[in-house]
Amino acid sequence: MLKIDLTGKVIVVTGGGTGLGRSMTESFVQCGAQVAICGRRTQVVEETARALGPAVRAYTCDVRSWESVDAFLSQVVQDFGKLDAVVNNAAGNFLAASETLSPRAFRAVVEIVLMGTFHVSRWAGAYWIEKRLPGHILNIVTTYTDTGCAFVLPSAAAKAGVQALTLSLAYEWAPYGIRANAIAPGPFPTEGAWSRLMPGKDFEEMYLKRLPTGRYGNHAELGALAAFLLSDLAPYITGAVIPIDGAERLQGAMFNYLAQISDRESLKNIFESMRQAAKAAQQSP
Repeated sequence: MLKIDLTGKVIVVTGGGTGLGRSMTESFVQCGAQVAICGRRTQVVEETARALGPAVRAYTCDVRSWESVDAFLSQVVQDFGKLDAVVNNAAGNFLAASETLSPRAFRAVVEIVLMGTFHVSRWAGAYWIEKRLPGHILNIVTTYTDTGCAFVLPSAAAKAGVQALTLSLAYEWAPYGIRANAIAPGPFPTEGAWSRLMPGKDFEEMYLKRLPTGRYGNHAELGALAAFLLSDLAPYITGAVIPIDGAERLQGAMFNYLAQISDRESLKNIFESMRQAAKAAQQSP
């Protein structure tokens, strides 16, 4: 019987303190890996590290900053003695009518998602090439990177960039023994992100009816896929973008159904209320 074994591997997970990042970290630990998680909120990542046990260490890092990423990954290599894989999971997203987006709001998402992924991938790739070591970059994209998606323009643009980055590096760095893959999750509810992407119970019921499987994804399912891709069971998989969505993507981009709502002003007001609530929650201790 084949078993996913990550024993001896050191894995970095950005945005590892909450949501899908925390779930993947837990799966990696169950498979024997040591994991370095990072996030901007020190308390959050430290609490997660304590909850998941001694195989997890917490670091404060703002992936938007090259200097912060450089300091973080340098410390990881110093603490663990090596680095085998990076999972670029840190992200930002919110619902908004595109005509209301400010340049600052657009830039905020692009800097976390696209620039953050570049910073971490660039540092890790250069490290592995210099040390003549194999490595693996695993990026988290979305099911709408090929199609675009209404009301999440910054995310759609940034994640499409991450997908292009993944495919570009997979080919360029393959001769060095570096693999680059991406996972495109469909709906996996999380405590933080889900509240910023579902306007309310009525909308959630409408959305759920559109899912061919009739259910959302289980976090353990995503964790198992990520662990498999990082393991020695998948040495020939590189340049892949793997959806895990219960075929949700086949009926159209995730939030396009909201475009059918005729009362756009009410929809904009709902989006703004969600944004303010998320902002308040982020500022609370």
